[in-house]
Amino acid sequence: MKLPFTVSEFLDVFRQYNEAVWPLQVIFFALAVFSLISIVRKGLYTNIIAFSFLAFFWIWMGVVYHVIFFSKINPLATVFGVLFVAQGVMFLFFGAYQQRIKLEFTRDGYGILGLVFVVYALFLYPLLGRFLGHVYPAAPTFGVPCPTAIFTFGILLLSKERIPWYIVVIPFLWSLIGFSAAMNLSMPEDFGLVIAGLASTVIVVFVKRRRKVTAGMAV
Repeated sequence: MKLPFTVSEFLDVFRQYNEAVWPLQVIFFALAVFSLISIVRKGLYTNIIAFSFLAFFWIWMGVVYHVIFFSKINPLATVFGVLFVAQGVMFLFFGAYQQRIKLEFTRDGYGILGLVFVVYALFLYPLLGRFLGHVYPAAPTFGVPCPTAIFTFGILLLSKERIPWYIVVIPFLWSLIGFSAAMNLSMPEDFGLVIAGLASTVIVVFVKRRRKVTAGMAV
């Protein structure tokens, strides 16, 4: 599949974005770490905090990264932007407001795998990218789609029960697009997105136990 832009144009979008929004990348990183700490410590407002931040990240990526920056070189970026905003709204409504998804870190395989994906997104992704020659500012930072989607999958793996498929479908589709980036745009660090997307989607949609239905409430 021939892309409508070159690798250098793709990396230059990151340069333009990073230079324009600095130092928000540091704040986004801090918010991500804070939300993870809230889940691990089982805070009173864990769901509200975590899903409010996820909602903000996805709406931000949709409007700022996709529509304002990526659309300069990719005609489909506006479509991606709309989908990302829709995903953010779903996180805000189903996660923070209705709290249909309960988050809790457990020391089992799911919890450990979720933590691995979070650590990869926040720490290993940029380190691997630098090793591969993707040097800031012409490199993905937390707050752009691929590393932030990996972080999202890590957080979703910390759900206590299965998650409805419609809440996961957009991140999953984006993980498949990440495979294209890894193959066609010389971004091997994005193979982590494909792995996180496939593993997390299967686990949270099909493997985890179903949420119990209480009287008068359907899930």
